[in-house]
Amino acid sequence: MKKITTLLVILMAVSALAFAGGSKQDSGSSSGGKPDTSRAVNLIYYLWGSEGVANQDILKAINAKLKADINATIEVKYIDWGETGTRYPLLFAAGEQFDMSHASPNTAAPYYTLAAQGALTDITDMLDTAAPLLKAAIPADVWTGTKSKGRIYGVPTLYSEFTTTGYAYSRNLREKYGLPEINSIATLEAYMDAVVKNEKFAPLNGQSIDATNMYRMLVALTGQWIDAPGLPSDRNYLVASSAQNFRDIIHPAFTKEFEDWAVRMHEWNARGYWPRDILSAQISGKDNFNNGVSGGFITHQPDWTGNYGALKKAQPGVETDFWAFAEGNNKIVRKLGVENSTVISINSKNPERALMAIEKFMTDQSYYELIQYGIKGRQYNVENGILVQPAAYNADVDAGGFAVWALRNDKFNIPSANEDPRRYTLNDKWNKTALDNPYIGFSFDPTKVSTEISSINNVNSQLGIQLMLGKTQDPRAAVAQYRQQLTQAGIEKLIAELKSQMAGFTPAGK
Repeated sequence: MKKITTLLVILMAVSALAFAGGSKQDSGSSSGGKPDTSRAVNLIYYLWGSEGVANQDILKAINAKLKADINATIEVKYIDWGETGTRYPLLFAAGEQFDMSHASPNTAAPYYTLAAQGALTDITDMLDTAAPLLKAAIPADVWTGTKSKGRIYGVPTLYSEFTTTGYAYSRNLREKYGLPEINSIATLEAYMDAVVKNEKFAPLNGQSIDATNMYRMLVALTGQWIDAPGLPSDRNYLVASSAQNFRDIIHPAFTKEFEDWAVRMHEWNARGYWPRDILSAQISGKDNFNNGVSGGFITHQPDWTGNYGALKKAQPGVETDFWAFAEGNNKIVRKLGVENSTVISINSKNPERALMAIEKFMTDQSYYELIQYGIKGRQYNVENGILVQPAAYNADVDAGGFAVWALRNDKFNIPSANEDPRRYTLNDKWNKTALDNPYIGFSFDPTKVSTEISSINNVNSQLGIQLMLGKTQDPRAAVAQYRQQLTQAGIEKLIAELKSQMAGFTPAGK
């Protein structure tokens, strides 16, 4: 509850400050249509995660190239994963002076909100002079998805990705018990019952975050429901009845499907599908799975395929499969470029130079491989087109890398030996039928309903979590109570405000 209140205070401060600060502009004016790079500059780049032991060495190699090419260097500052919901929005609310950061419509400080409130540099015209190669490399419709009121405030990724949620599980255990592949609730329950009966660990030996994962499963398995804006995606969020009827917004709690799901969750809890102390557990389902003490874990596809190397190292001989919940209803949503973007702060003193650096990372293969993979021969080698770890690699001195998903480009991407190759076969398969997110380009302003959102989040963080992990005594009575609490918290006012703001909205590219 304290974290939610803190976050709302931060977001309200973001709005109130209106980002009036910002000493403009670049390290110099343009000369002959090109940015003036005569003065050396240092760019501050905020990234998520922690610093690897070899990151400074990788950065030294990057900076040598940047210095020679655009007379700039980069200083990376890190925001730990546990602080992305608080410290990240505070960067903008406090008016901190920095140059670049990651942004997405789905973060605690959403991209479109930051753009609308003046927190980001408008790069629309700057692209022609500072980054013409970058402008040409990104398709026009992808640029369109980044626009706020017709202007561009971020550089979208050029990487294909589907972050659909699903259950990753042990193929070895499934075959051991003579069970079919998991592709439905019935086959999932058969697998989980077998694990409960025969193993000393739970089928989902995870943490309280799995309450949200159970909610995501409900949304993915129900009709044509898709995620809608208005509430944080790590809570019991709003949905639309379908991608076509994206203005038809509801909270699932008021449906029969939700009530039936709560009953099912109560049954799953009673059957031992997760540990009794899951609400206080400290180790994730994925870590427990890699340690051989969970039947599976719920995650998204890139994390499952990316877990391949870690699992092989921890559990040689163990294979996994993945049930993507939304696949059966043909509603896997394509992750669009803007959902992983690189933005330049309005407080950047050197926006043109920052944009030039972004261009280098995304259009020059030598830069790309350095920031994505590290130093060749130390962090990685390439064998038969596959990224592999050098024989002399020592994690104590060589481990390093940067969380720069927004800078990825399919053109330069090298498949890794640590990735399950099914990442790419599934991407190709899903790309043929995937839905485009209808809300790309929509910016929800929560100002008028911030009090209601805070109250709703409080309800979700208490009774909502208990319902999704079956921890209530009478699930149907608890659902009735949950509905009453949501109504009192102002759910109807929130939905009305969301619909009002969406009335004149047209999805990007339509």
